[in-house]
Amino acid sequence: MIELFSADTPNGKKISIMLEEIGFEYKVTAVNFSKNEQLNPEFKKISPFGKIPVIIDHNNNKEAIFESGAILMYLSEKSNKFYEQKDRLKINQWLMAQMGLVGPMIGQHHQFHYYNKGKSEFGEKRYFEITRRIYQDLDDRLRQSEYLAGENYTIADIATWPWIARHPRHDIGLANYNHLSRWFIEIAKRPAVVRGYKFMDKKEEISLP
Repeated sequence: MIELFSADTPNGKKISIMLEEIGFEYKVTAVNFSKNEQLNPEFKKISPFGKIPVIIDHNNNKEAIFESGAILMYLSEKSNKFYEQKDRLKINQWLMAQMGLVGPMIGQHHQFHYYNKGKSEFGEKRYFEITRRIYQDLDDRLRQSEYLAGENYTIADIATWPWIARHPRHDIGLANYNHLSRWFIEIAKRPAVVRGYKFMDKKEEISLP
């Protein structure tokens, strides 16, 4: 059984969606940011930087894995799904692009544009433009390819999709990007994605463009 320590964020949703996709038994242990539970010494024993998500694999000597990209790799190797050996170079590139660019930059857009609007004109403009360019770059890629790493759905898509799922907060206009919208809608229809998206709030609905 996998224990998922998480909050209801795009990074958390990556792992719940993956667990639903591979059909592993799991339970969710919520980490309350408002109470700074992520900074508790006990939590930092399994997450050195005090970040979610983290998993503990109770079927593997209670092995703890932190960082969402590493967790996706671990689960894909354990399940032998969504991480084909022949495609791994491309998958790794698009997964690292999500980890190093898509998530951090869109996360900053959330902070300046959605949570703290009006506090920094520079921050709002900067991260709005970066997020807009990310939408365009993803759209350009998906004009050429069914999924991010090629013709197959992989952990690169699972990692990236929850960030685009917050498109109503971005005010970019997902519907203006035909190829990105097509990819987003196709993934949104997957039953495991629907279940994983609601892992902490069963009433939450996916917003389609």
